[in-house]
Amino acid sequence: MKTLIWQGIAFQSLEYFSLTKNDTAIKVISKIIGFYESKIYAVDYQLTIDPDWNIQEFTIESEINTVKNTLTGKKYQDEWEINNVINSDFKDFNFIDISLTPFTNTLPINNLKLAENDSQEIKVIYIDVLNSLVKPVTQQYTRTAPHTYHYDNLQTDFKADILVDDSSLVVNYPKLFDKIAEI
Repeated sequence: MKTLIWQGIAFQSLEYFSLTKNDTAIKVISKIIGFYESKIYAVDYQLTIDPDWNIQEFTIESEINTVKNTLTGKKYQDEWEINNVINSDFKDFNFIDISLTPFTNTLPINNLKLAENDSQEIKVIYIDVLNSLVKPVTQQYTRTAPHTYHYDNLQTDFKADILVDDSSLVVNYPKLFDKIAEI
């Protein structure tokens, strides 16, 4: 079991994160609170991940300026059911990217097992919690050092060099997130 706290720099947030692992699944439970662009928010998310770090199921409950929302996703073979509706835009997607947490970067990092200087393009379900937006995005990860990955969002000009620990959990995501405590 891992428990840690991330500080969101740009999103002015704190995240209390817990991960448990057994032979059949990885479970994540996390709580985020913060303030960003006149929005006070609280987010609870739960993830079920297979042993190869592919997302299988997620629930994201948010409250933004007192407005509550729930987003659910469940993978059925190669299809995704988002809020109880099969969404063909996400066929064959193995990963999600939740805007307010650095954890979802761990999914492709651990799944791809890149050698140093190797890179891989992936498709993810991007979830912008603050703007209630869910869309397909293409990203690329390049392992530049044993604990450093270069991240590229291929739809925008956003790039970052992400520092991770031995479990591939983010230690530093420049200008966005820092791990500030772990037990």
